[in-house]
This record gives sequence, C-alpha cells and structure tokens, in this order.
Amino acid sequence: MQTEDKEELFEHHKYIVDPGQEVLRIDKFLVDRIPNTSRNKIQIAASNGNILVNSKEVKPNYKVKPNDEISIVLPYPVRDLELLPEDIPLNIIYEDDYLCVVNKQANMVVHPGYGNFTGTLVNGLMYHFDNLPELPSDYFGRPGLVHRLDKHTTGLLVIAKTENVLSNLAKQFFDRTTYRRYYALVWGDVLEDEGTIDINVARSLKDRKVMATFQVDTGLGKRAVTHYKVVERFGYVTLVECKLETGRTHQIRVHLKHIGHQLFNDIDYDGARIVKGTSFTKYKQFIDNCFKFLPGQALHAKSLGFTHPITKKEMMFDSELPDYFSEVLDKWRRYTSYT
Repeated sequence: MQTEDKEELFEHHKYIVDPGQEVLRIDKFLVDRIPNTSRNKIQIAASNGNILVNSKEVKPNYKVKPNDEISIVLPYPVRDLELLPEDIPLNIIYEDDYLCVVNKQANMVVHPGYGNFTGTLVNGLMYHFDNLPELPSDYFGRPGLVHRLDKHTTGLLVIAKTENVLSNLAKQFFDRTTYRRYYALVWGDVLEDEGTIDINVARSLKDRKVMATFQVDTGLGKRAVTHYKVVERFGYVTLVECKLETGRTHQIRVHLKHIGHQLFNDIDYDGARIVKGTSFTKYKQFIDNCFKFLPGQALHAKSLGFTHPITKKEMMFDSELPDYFSEVLDKWRRYTSYT
C-alpha cells in the first residue's frame, strides 16, 4: 500500500510490506516502487534520516520484512523540461558551497511549467551557478527546490546545490522544523489579535486553478494549519504576520479568505475589489491608487530559518518588505490619520 504527498516540492511515500514479501534490502525494495528515482537517491535519503521503518530511522542495507511500515521523504522528481540558463538579475542574500537563499521579486515564477518555460527563478539560478568559479563536486546540474512562492508573492527561498543538501532540506520541511513567517495585508479589521486556522485545503471543485477549504469530515484535501498575529490595524485593512505549520498551495491566501479576510489585491481570491470601506468616491480612488502600486496580492515571505544540512548551524534570515508594499502601508497610515 502506498500514499503520496506532493503539496510542496517533496514527496512522502508510505508502504505496508506484503505478508509474503521476501527479505530484501530497503534501497532495492524502494527503487523498484518509486518512479523517477535511483538507488543513489534512496541511499542519500537514508543517510539523512528520511527513511523510517516502524517509526525508526534505518540505513540503506536494512532488510525489509513482511508487514513493515515504511515511510520515505524525497525531493520532488525533476520535471521533464529542458532547463535553459538565463542571465536574470537575482537578489541572493546568502550563498555557500551547498546552498543559497534568494529574496524573490514579484512577477517571477519560481520554476518552469505550462505557460512559463523561460524567465523563471530556476532559469536565473542555473545561469548563476554555471558562472560560479567553483561548484561542489556533487552538484547535480540544476537548482534544488523544496518550497516555492506564488508568482506575485515576494520573499525568501532556500535552494540546494547538492543532492544530499536537497534531501536533508526536504526532510526538514516535511518535519515542520523550518521557521517561516509571512507578512500579509488583508481586508477587514481582524477581530482577534492572534489565532489559528486549521482546515483542509485542496483544489476547488468549481475552479481547478484555485484552492478551497474543506472540513475534515468531508475527506477532501489535506490538513493545513496557519497561525496568524495582528501587526498593525488600519480599520478597513489589517497587516498580519502568518506562521506556516504546513505548506499547502496558496495556503495563506485561501485560509485568510476562509475567515473572511482575503488578501488585499488578490485577484484569484476576490481581494482585488473594495471589500470593506465606504462608498465615497475619494475612498474608491484611494483604493485604486493602492492597487496600482501592487503587482498582485500583498504577501511577502519575510523570515526563513532552517538547520544547515552540512554545518548543522541554525540559519535565520529576514528580509525587508518590497518598496511598493511599504508604500501601500504608508498610504494606509496617512489615510487613517486623516479619518
């Protein structure tokens, strides 16, 4: 039996070994069952503690036995696309021989896919890596991603340079040991100073381009947990900090809409219109001016923390809000001071 989780850029496979299974090394057992993988990837996963048998870490030479419960976390397989290096300006705020941390700008897709085969962050990173004086000996020819940001969401991403680092980071994201904080400007005056949204997320049954929330008892979607805290109030909108416990697609955007506070200027989730406020022409003009400053939803991945896979040091990064985001907040401060 197998289940699989591809909500972020890693996979979680589970197996219960058949009662009649012959004794077999676990790396051989898994490589025969997982598509687009290799024995080397399985062995790297084991060395990083990514393979559990009956809830205990095992080595690649572990012999699989009947009725064993096996769990493995792997980086997402490489997409079947030709990845071309492109000289795209990138804001790299940290880099060493094993990984780098990028502050992604707005209007940039993270990796190539349908409709976006060029001009992505991955294309820019490939050019950057190809032009470094030295690369690690086990560099695997592409930037390694374990998480992503939406096209219009700005902020921090960590990228692996080696298979070992990628595997280690995938396990950290799966285990929820990473630190991620986002700033979001949302419609409405959020009632509670802080709270938690815990509800399943999956593709909308009405529109497959967006996500939707589902109660647990429906059996739809996967559990998603977002903790939020009010940073600043502006009456008709609120600046909140969001801490992700899980990392589902569009999680913050769909969770905040679920509690009636869709993101400011979020076209996909009904936030690119006046949701709260007055009917005065002056107010409408003010909102239009704010919208013009923003390329999309007002969401920024502000802080990122993880354990360095090689040095084992705790790494913590923080980023400033984009200028346009800060300017919109200043506009709201000035507006609320006059009303």
